[in-house]
Amino acid sequence: MKLLAKLILIIIGLALIPITAVATAALKQRQEDGPNRIFSGGPLIAGELYQGPEPDWEFVNSIATIELQLEEPPVSRRIWVASYGGRLYIWSGYMHSSVGRLWKQWPVQAEANGKAILRIEGTRYERDLRRVRSGSVLDGIAAEIASKYPSETTRETVESGQVWLFEAAPRTMPTGGIR
Repeated sequence: MKLLAKLILIIIGLALIPITAVATAALKQRQEDGPNRIFSGGPLIAGELYQGPEPDWEFVNSIATIELQLEEPPVSRRIWVASYGGRLYIWSGYMHSSVGRLWKQWPVQAEANGKAILRIEGTRYERDLRRVRSGSVLDGIAAEIASKYPSETTRETVESGQVWLFEAAPRTMPTGGIR
């Protein structure tokens, strides 16, 4: 019995080594400017803040991922992105599953306060994330996504709420103007 108890303690101790290392790396990354490939990061600080007319977003269709930071909470992550009809879109799948809702909290946070900063190829863009729930535009967006990623995003998955789709629209000022 004593031997079994010692063996269990050794196994628990050994298991805590990688768990502690991963937790430490994740916490450290939250203090950094942006995410890395695995962990979420801190606020997006580096890079010029874009000022000017609305860009032609078509260029993002050749970029694998971009960095997204919500203003609240100021945590950044890497996400997939697509442009369709001159507009910029981001999305999150697995929103009907318990694991997905626990794992992906940013869509709920974005729906509550859509103020975001995107960093694309070193340039930061202030945007308002506006959830898209329905409409014929979903067919074109879904086709663009499917041509770029191994994603099961369709008009039906967006309309059912399984996938949450956001337009990354120009940020509006309180007076109704565009910034």
